[in-house]
Amino acid sequence: MLNPAYTGRTYPPTAPYEVGREKVREFAGAVGAPAGGGDVAPPTFPIVLSMHAEKQVVDDPDFGFDFSRVVHRDQRFEARRPIRVGDRLTVAVEVVAADTVDGNDVVTLRGYIREADGGALVCTTTSTLVSRKENTQ
Repeated sequence: MLNPAYTGRTYPPTAPYEVGREKVREFAGAVGAPAGGGDVAPPTFPIVLSMHAEKQVVDDPDFGFDFSRVVHRDQRFEARRPIRVGDRLTVAVEVVAADTVDGNDVVTLRGYIREADGGALVCTTTSTLVSRKENTQ
């Protein structure tokens, strides 16, 4: 059962992630982004970091969120600056909302992607996930 008291909780930052040229190239190819110069990641690249960081939230047994039944409802990115090859970044995830609507658990998570060495905010991601209720018919 989803624990709505987790709303407002922020999980600790992840270990630093170093943005590599090959990772950017692979991601760009997967999403059909133009090759470009290769040093700047596509604007949706932060999903790589945020989904990894969100795992600590959805895997928290006390939170009570069933990820096996999840559909992705919404995803947003607010960039302060582009992510570049060589960046070292961390992500702290906040539970913005946790509620049950018509038997479906709805969770909104916000990821704060920061420079590992200075803490400057690079990007904010917002994900809304829905864990569908179990069909009892």
